[in-house]
Amino acid sequence: MRIIAGEWRGRKLTAPKGDATRPTADRTRETLFSMLASRLGSFEGLRVADLFAGSGALGLEALSRGAAHCLFVEQDRAALDAIRANIVALAARPQTDVDAMSVMHLRAAREPYDLILLDPPYKTSAGSVALDRLLRLGWIGRATWIAVETAFNEDVNVKGLAKDAERRVGKGKLTLLRMTDPDAAPE
Repeated sequence: MRIIAGEWRGRKLTAPKGDATRPTADRTRETLFSMLASRLGSFEGLRVADLFAGSGALGLEALSRGAAHCLFVEQDRAALDAIRANIVALAARPQTDVDAMSVMHLRAAREPYDLILLDPPYKTSAGSVALDRLLRLGWIGRATWIAVETAFNEDVNVKGLAKDAERRVGKGKLTLLRMTDPDAAPE
């Protein structure tokens, strides 16, 4: 695994040991960030949350492309070790926070994030459940972009969120979402 573009382009990333996590392949990350770049224009200054973070590759890719800060949320010990090793290797500590917990235990956000990246376990509906919770807890605002990787035959359906784009990549599917119902999120 390598960073695809930006300041750290070509830098290697450590993957978690064992088979408890499924790191996002370079090709899938490249497709995802191409989809996001065509909508966002730039990642400069964005506040990003990388949930079900695994190796942290998605959030680190966003930082490499100019995001200001990334929160990584992961509960697997081997994955947390990989995230922390990657942060140290890229000297990215000042731009990051790591929460060692389940995404399902996150508390209310102080303000919505600009970009939320989710790579939950395939075929569990964990992404939809997490997004419903994040929407209610103020993590998602009118300007938030959400990217979810699922199995190719798994859908993400959350009241208050609409699909902007969907693309199959290998055994997976990338879905970009936006808030549609301003009343779905607390003010």
